Amino acid sequence: MSEYVNFLMADVKAKNQAQPEFHQAVQEVAESIELVLEKQPEYRTAKILERIVEPERVIMFRVPWVDDRGEVQVNRGFRVEMNSAIGPYKGGLRFHPSVNLGILKFLAFEQVFKNSLTTLPMGGGKGGSDFDPKGKSDNEVMRFCQSFMTELFRHIGPNTDVPAGDIGVGGREIGFLFGQYKRLANEFTGVLTGKGLNWGGSLIRPEATGYGAVYFAAEMLATRNETLEGKTCLVSGSGNVAQYTTEKLLELGAKVVTLSDSSGYIYDEAGIDEDKLAFVMDLKNVRRGRMSEYAQKYSSAVYTEADRSADHNPLWAHKAECAFPSATQNEINDKDAANLLKNGVYVVSEGANMPTVPEGVTAFVDAGILYGPGKAANAGGVAVSGLEMAQNSMRYSWTREEVDQRLRMIMKSIHEACVAASERFDRKGNYVDGANIAGFIKVADSMLDQGIV
Repeated sequence: MSEYVNFLMADVKAKNQAQPEFHQAVQEVAESIELVLEKQPEYRTAKILERIVEPERVIMFRVPWVDDRGEVQVNRGFRVEMNSAIGPYKGGLRFHPSVNLGILKFLAFEQVFKNSLTTLPMGGGKGGSDFDPKGKSDNEVMRFCQSFMTELFRHIGPNTDVPAGDIGVGGREIGFLFGQYKRLANEFTGVLTGKGLNWGGSLIRPEATGYGAVYFAAEMLATRNETLEGKTCLVSGSGNVAQYTTEKLLELGAKVVTLSDSSGYIYDEAGIDEDKLAFVMDLKNVRRGRMSEYAQKYSSAVYTEADRSADHNPLWAHKAECAFPSATQNEINDKDAANLLKNGVYVVSEGANMPTVPEGVTAFVDAGILYGPGKAANAGGVAVSGLEMAQNSMRYSWTREEVDQRLRMIMKSIHEACVAASERFDRKGNYVDGANIAGFIKVADSMLDQGIV
């Protein structure tokens, strides 16, 4: 690292203690854009990166609610409004026990560059709560969401900050949140994305992150005159992103052999076909069951329980050509990355946010494989959120085919932007640097235009 990056990181760590994910995200971007800062010193003079790493606003609040037993519960709510240089804050809400300020700052920071890459006018933000919707009744989730929105509503709006869903926040939660916003603000506006189709939602929105990760992988493969057809793929997770990644891979002729949840993973050598995927969608979305039930139903599958003490995840140790990490941050460690490379994987397209540790990223880049980092590869979700905002503004709905075509073109544009930026700054083939540089320059130039604010 250069002296400038060392100084910046020392300052970031001193000001943001006990936030390792945020440190990791900032360091990756800082190292990628060193050459940009050298060639364009006006960014350093205006302290652009120092300003981007500092959120424009952080909102933290208590969320009291009453459970079905009549007992009062108290959770903590957050909204990190990171950067609005190119548009209103845009980013998901995450409800999960692991949520804390450091996690949300890392996600908001990544969101700034991801949104910049989409070509749409959206700033970056993220929010959520340490509330866990798992095991809660619909009425408990409703009461929590109403209490959460009672505070959040005063800080958001269609031209200010437009939250969406994330881990633990699906259609049910968005519905409850929107209903409470409408009641409090006394207006029907596109203040949240991921809404139901009957009341302002967009077709393809649930599928968008997964579809986009597959489209990005297809664009990377096209640079080598290859397609996804016939490729064996490892997919982690079993939520929204993993489900629709699998659906699009099947549509393009690939074979998916793994899915997982927090309890463990299944390996199905025969492949997860449309019928098996329908079972998974019912299992996770309706019955909210565990992946172990998949192995009980299909004899071709082997279930392996998660071992927290292990130094690697065996899901990433199977032979394949492609990997789609779609669960959570830092799920691929250095040993997992080595196993992927050893077993023939040469395409990695990240559906989750920052799922690979820095040592793993270095291994992928040094090996010269087609590695699509999350801020580029999983930008499809927020891209279609942006398209939902556009449809809301026009009071109009596009067809499924129109939205899918726009998503495909946005992912193609993101790929082209990454390639162009990497080549312009002598990092050809490095999608990590390409994504960081392309995302940074658009935000940085906008901040220069708008002065010291």
